[in-house]
Amino acid sequence: MGNNRAAIALMWSKSFLTSRPILWALFWVNALGTAYGFYWYGEQLQTTAAEKPFWMVLFVPDSPTASMFFTLAIAWMLVTRRTSREEPCTFRPSSIVRGIVETIGAVTSFKYGIWAVWMIVWGGLQGDTIVWQDWMLSISHLGMAAEALVFARFFRIRPLYVYAAAIWALGNDYVDYHFGIYPWLPDELADDLTAIRIGTILLSLTGCLVFAAFVRRRMVDRQAV
Repeated sequence: MGNNRAAIALMWSKSFLTSRPILWALFWVNALGTAYGFYWYGEQLQTTAAEKPFWMVLFVPDSPTASMFFTLAIAWMLVTRRTSREEPCTFRPSSIVRGIVETIGAVTSFKYGIWAVWMIVWGGLQGDTIVWQDWMLSISHLGMAAEALVFARFFRIRPLYVYAAAIWALGNDYVDYHFGIYPWLPDELADDLTAIRIGTILLSLTGCLVFAAFVRRRMVDRQAV
């Protein structure tokens, strides 16, 4: 039992999770997942570019964009560890950009990780055929949500950055559902669009509240030291 606890403590430790082998593994998993995600949205991207103003194309690939931000956050950690000049968490321009990227990556990875599984399960319950790709997507998206929660403690998440992430996530929701460029859904969910829109917005707010609570907890812990 003691050895098991020690092993769990090691795997949960900052030294292990932010080690270069783990960071590189996460980087490539997320980078490849991002590339596949953009490929997955290829047809919808083409349709949107042909039928909508071109700027809307930026808001079509929701999950790949989330994993792209997370990939950039991991890349930033790799760079700072390589140079051994990790920037202090101050309000310098580079630090602000990094904090916003990390926070958007965490909030949206959590949000769309849950959203995709919700859509797959809900569609399946209403008669949509669940194929192996759906299982693959469910596992990968649950991984997105999990890694966001695990790595949030290493990210430079601050209240200001959570507000920025909220603007990004809710703005994306507005564009998706106001202009009809939300991810294509199974036919079985066509009559549930209102509930999906409300649920998506609630997921955005939940993601922001989760990481805002994380910030508050970290501030309390620092004051207790």
